[in-house]
Amino acid sequence: MSERIDNWAEETKVRPGHRERVEALLRDRWREPVIVLHLGDTDVGYDVPGRREDGTIKGKRLIRRFFWNILRGIGAVVFGVFLLAHGERPVLPFGRTIGVTGPENAMALDLVDRLRSVDGAWLACSPSCLAVVDTGATATDPADAPPPRIVWEARKPQAPALSFRRSTLTWPDGSVFKLPIHGRAEQQHLRKFVEYPDVVHWNGR
Repeated sequence: MSERIDNWAEETKVRPGHRERVEALLRDRWREPVIVLHLGDTDVGYDVPGRREDGTIKGKRLIRRFFWNILRGIGAVVFGVFLLAHGERPVLPFGRTIGVTGPENAMALDLVDRLRSVDGAWLACSPSCLAVVDTGATATDPADAPPPRIVWEARKPQAPALSFRRSTLTWPDGSVFKLPIHGRAEQQHLRKFVEYPDVVHWNGR
């Protein structure tokens, strides 16, 4: 069952045309060749002092947090029963993969916190710039979607170091954001431009 859900998400999540709109926006803005990759689930876990795993600030919204923990516990039980009824092994439905690490007030938080309100996140990179762009829900026909919106942008030398091989952005304070590159299609697209270890052909191989 979980495999069928994964296959469905892979096939339907990104409609053709969204990538091209982001590429056109950033090429015009930066006047450089651009590589654009779709980011998957950006609701990542945090391993940063002063933050809970879900990214919220420790010591705030305690009442809301109390009731959320109760609801999450009930949801986990219901989900586990559903999986057992369908012959699946129970898993934690609300677990997050740790995607951002670093010291307190990590520089990576400027980007990762902004991703919390993004519906369709794309990483755009050029020889001297990085950006995250929101296209809205990528299952929507691009003709009906809102214009792409730049959520975050950085230029060298202030931009974090990008490693395609590790799928990471690393800031000078040591904080790291593990990029949630979305699925096989994005990995195949990336191979048109990047070869081991991190050799980038900005205009394609």
